[in-house]
Amino acid sequence: MSVDIASIVLRALGFIALLQAAGTALFLAIFGRRLVLSTSAMERLGRTSAWLALPLVAAWQLLAGARMTGDLSGVLDPAMQRLALQGSAGTASLVRMAALLLLFVALRPGAAWRTAGVVGATLLAGSFLLTGHTTASAHRLLLSPLLLLHLWVVAFWLGSLPALFIVTLREPAVVTALLVAAWSRLAGWLVPCIAIAGVLLAWALLPGWAALRAPYGVLLLGKVGGFAALMALAAVNRWRLGPALLSGDPRVAARMRLVIAAEFVLVCGVLAATATMTTLYSPDQ
Repeated sequence: MSVDIASIVLRALGFIALLQAAGTALFLAIFGRRLVLSTSAMERLGRTSAWLALPLVAAWQLLAGARMTGDLSGVLDPAMQRLALQGSAGTASLVRMAALLLLFVALRPGAAWRTAGVVGATLLAGSFLLTGHTTASAHRLLLSPLLLLHLWVVAFWLGSLPALFIVTLREPAVVTALLVAAWSRLAGWLVPCIAIAGVLLAWALLPGWAALRAPYGVLLLGKVGGFAALMALAAVNRWRLGPALLSGDPRVAARMRLVIAAEFVLVCGVLAATATMTTLYSPDQ
């Protein structure tokens, strides 16, 4: 496996694990009081995600030195590793690891811990402002808050999917139906922010329409297609399956879990595309 491919795999898995940890903390902070039987399972999921993300972030940072040398020898090269840590990507990795440790500690019962979880999730999203294409843009002051909003809502959405899956398995039908309805109302306002922020980020970063035919642009269009499919699945849950949960029919909950699982797979695919874009290409290529 080449250094670039290994870096993409680690980056994609790291994105999934760290955003899952952040999103679980956000979900619990917003909806934790509505839960009856599934709080501890969600806290375990969040802590496990944070714990898995830590070595993934560390391994990706080690591969940064290997990418500088062009082969795996850079992993064991102290000079390359020092150089990688001194850069903005190294700083971002250290901030992410600190945020993940905070999330690992904060994912437990109590209002103060819920607040700490939100701080950890926001710090984690903010770490992406320290590196990447937006840092070199002349529109950085505009792009930074857009990117923060984009990542914060993506984390909330990703973390909500396994949480809702757990809810449909553990909670009574009435609790499940009311929680899904409340989540859908909030998501109806938040999730479009992903598209709005994404469009504005692409407008600022891409040099022109021709860039959509380049590898970065093709992957970006793939992300747009994935997002459209996600919105279609979310609409099924909100307008069809969600209201039907009140019937108490276990088949409805089972269908919702299938849709949630499909959404989760799609989000992971979008994050894999993002890992490829940010590792190999730039908007002006």
